[in-house]
Amino acid sequence: MKVYIKFITKIYLKSFVYVTLVLFSLMLILNILSEIEFFTNIKVKSYFPIYLAFLNSPSLVFEMLPFIFLLSTQVFFVYLFNNDEIQIFKYSGLKNSQILKILSLITFILSILLIIIFYNFSSNLKSYYLDLKTKFTLDGKYLAVVTNNGLWIRDVINNKVNIINASKIDKNFLIDSIITEFDEDFNVIKNIRSDKIDIENKEWLIYKPKIFNEKTYKTLDSLKFKSNFDYQKIQNLYSNLSSLSIMELLELRQNYKLLNYSTTETDMQIHKILSYPLYLTLMTILSSIIMFSTKNFKNTTVKLAIGLFLSVIIYYINNFFNVMGSTEKISLITSVWAPLLAFSIINLLMIRNINAK
Repeated sequence: MKVYIKFITKIYLKSFVYVTLVLFSLMLILNILSEIEFFTNIKVKSYFPIYLAFLNSPSLVFEMLPFIFLLSTQVFFVYLFNNDEIQIFKYSGLKNSQILKILSLITFILSILLIIIFYNFSSNLKSYYLDLKTKFTLDGKYLAVVTNNGLWIRDVINNKVNIINASKIDKNFLIDSIITEFDEDFNVIKNIRSDKIDIENKEWLIYKPKIFNEKTYKTLDSLKFKSNFDYQKIQNLYSNLSSLSIMELLELRQNYKLLNYSTTETDMQIHKILSYPLYLTLMTILSSIIMFSTKNFKNTTVKLAIGLFLSVIIYYINNFFNVMGSTEKISLITSVWAPLLAFSIINLLMIRNINAK
């Protein structure tokens, strides 16, 4: 490896680590304050909010990676400009475009490693965080999960525990379902079987239920059943997909398909992860272009402000397209990849005269 490549890689990685640690520290402090506020009226050990904040912060760092790479690139160039390294590179025949290629390659490789290693690590911590915190929320006694055996719901209402299993979901109907009702000591009170249950509201309508007690059995035309779940709540089962690793996302997607459940959210998350290396590389290129274009600016704060302003605009445009995709106003592929395609074209147009800067 050439000396200048080693030098650029070393300085860039140092900048990345520095920016990551700074932002992690800021997010950790904000998380700690948020957790302390949450547990104000809940008796827990003094270290517990801090522990939860540490569990939650890595997933937030992953979400902040576009900003981290942008700032890391800017810090890298600030170092080069302040030490006149950029002039030394130019006198040595190293063009701006070559520096940009090296940074882009480092970012792309680093982003793939972050997805394979850090994303799965942070999602596991996020999952553990949610498990711990859910115990202190009002919904802690309620649970709904999708497995390869269908939809499973644990519901507590009127001091009774209901375990519901359905093989499929068809619009707002549970198909081929069985409800087992327990008392507080988990003694079976009765079982209810039905081919079709309307769950549009929290007062379910069970069609032609077969009710089994200890020694009796009866069939009704319909039965109203109260629950803490409705169709909308079940639709949002995994609203926080950042708590799932890549393998868990793929498994959840398969289970959704078996259940006839919409895979839009899981597909969106998978595409976002797959597109992340390109997204982060484009942010690095944009940041480099900004720094080359403003290298004559004496005020470093102005350079950083320009980069952050543009990155925020890009973030919200991305988010807008993602919302359009998740609500199926546009296709999933378009919602994830169209903004990146537009971003790529803009970068290509801006990069044409990079060597003259």
